[in-house]
Amino acid sequence: MLNNTPSLDLVEFIETQILPQYAQFDKAHSMEHVIRVVRSSLELARTTGADINMVYTTAAYHDIGMSGPRAIHHITGGKILSQDARLKRWFSADQIKIMKEAIEDHRASASHAPRSIYGKIVAEADRDLSPDIVFRRTVQYGLENYPELNEEQQWLRFKEHMDNKYSTHGYIRLWIPGSQNEKNLTQLRNIIADSRLLKEQFDRFFKEETKQ
Repeated sequence: MLNNTPSLDLVEFIETQILPQYAQFDKAHSMEHVIRVVRSSLELARTTGADINMVYTTAAYHDIGMSGPRAIHHITGGKILSQDARLKRWFSADQIKIMKEAIEDHRASASHAPRSIYGKIVAEADRDLSPDIVFRRTVQYGLENYPELNEEQQWLRFKEHMDNKYSTHGYIRLWIPGSQNEKNLTQLRNIIADSRLLKEQFDRFFKEETKQ
């Protein structure tokens, strides 16, 4: 019978040595984000039959590369995992290689499908496409990384990002058919297609995040 929960000693290691590092990252890649990705990954692991320890570890390390440049955080994260000798206690060299590749493949802008089910799981879990979460994270990212922009400029950046990533011609790809993300993406696209509705969402979250 497949294990449905990660090893307790692995959980202790991850929760004390890895997850706390996310406290130094921006709100879009915070502790709250990684915990949500871990939980979603574990749910997907149970439905796909993937190794629960590998899924858990991949999810925990998936954004650890945010300690360096954002543009290559997936490459940095894979390197950090593969070079963490402590993981040899639980995993073989082949398993560590698969997890490294899964982290490298998790980015929404990746031009190719993830190379394994582990990459597909963490990529899917990383894309919580609940409209409220997508809109809030996008506003948060704009405020934190482009503080010099005024409200109108933040809106234009927000709108451009929504169009480039989530619209019907956007670059986002989903890898596990029938997921909740498919339903959420349809909902997102309906809002994006209506500029008035999209502006209402931006105004709502911009006001909350700036406490106007």
